[in-house]
Amino acid sequence: MPEARTTTPRERYRSQVRAEVKEHAWEQIAAAGASALSLNAIAKRMGMSGPALYRYFDGRDELITELVKDAYRSEADAFRAAAEAGADLAGLAHVLRGWALDDPQRYFLIHGTPVPGYRAPDDITEIAAETMAVIVDACAALPPDGTATAFDTHLDTHRRWAGSRPAPAPALHRALSFWSRLHGVLSLELAGQFTGMGFDPALLFAAELDDLLGR
Repeated sequence: MPEARTTTPRERYRSQVRAEVKEHAWEQIAAAGASALSLNAIAKRMGMSGPALYRYFDGRDELITELVKDAYRSEADAFRAAAEAGADLAGLAHVLRGWALDDPQRYFLIHGTPVPGYRAPDDITEIAAETMAVIVDACAALPPDGTATAFDTHLDTHRRWAGSRPAPAPALHRALSFWSRLHGVLSLELAGQFTGMGFDPALLFAAELDDLLGR
């Protein structure tokens, strides 16, 4: 077994600074949104010059990429751990809601309005696909829920988004419904759109999930 690589004091310091920068970035996002992210403002908070901070991040897009990557990685790991523990589709739905409520800013960074002028690199798309793969597998494990629809037929030849998962088209349809409907409820809840309406968003989420599962 190869020996673990020992980091140098400089590498550890660099890692610590980058972690602190990301903490301040999350604070900025919580206060004004990702589009207002400013490395110069973060440098000022940390008592550094702007040019000094650019030794740790090349620019705003690299910082956003790190934050987005961390968020997708966290979500994918939560789904994978739940699936490995035996969670079914209903269990995964509750993992999604718990993960979203735990950190709404993290949720909105990857599932909210795209940051103007920013395009995520392909490796982030690959991480996001890990979560969908878990959902597709859970949907494929359920019994068929009726006759094929026109959209099922469409998905027979439009399934690139599902990667190499060997799921039938109705399972892919259910996976997309799971993703879009539950994210719709979560996005509205976290944005405060249900405030003052007098009902429990958790019960709405559960009702949508029951409908998806044909209960």
